[in-house]
Amino acid sequence: MHISFVELLLLITLVASALMAGLFFAYACSVNPGLGRLADRGYLSAMQSINRAILNPVFFAPFMGSLVLLPLATWAAWSSGGGWLLAATGMYFAGVFGVTIAGNVPLNNALDKLELQAASEEQLAQYRANFEKRWNRLNLVRTVCAVLTLALVGTACICQD
Repeated sequence: MHISFVELLLLITLVASALMAGLFFAYACSVNPGLGRLADRGYLSAMQSINRAILNPVFFAPFMGSLVLLPLATWAAWSSGGGWLLAATGMYFAGVFGVTIAGNVPLNNALDKLELQAASEEQLAQYRANFEKRWNRLNLVRTVCAVLTLALVGTACICQD
């Protein structure tokens, strides 16, 4: 059995897309609801810890790699499935990467600067109220867009001649 460069590229792109969709889906259906059950200080502390821990090569490889893989796959497979990949590229750039960079990262950076030990319970409650709902909404957008990206890449794979 011979696998072409385009097929290999599509497979790697599909895996990267699946990893990102799975990550955001796991947050949406388990991590965020679980953290939501914590008291304010515990919630904010856990989010600080998670936001620091995720900044690692295992996360960055598929997250940033998709920014290269999707347009490369679009170009390489343009004659058969390129339209699906172009849509996937746009979905990922705007709905996953764009929302993360413009929405979630600024919230994470602001949370990182919060001195939890020095804050009163009222301050923590107010900060959480301003953070949690917005962060979760943005994550839901990322989740939907990442799953749509995956579906579009999968469709492109199926449409290959």
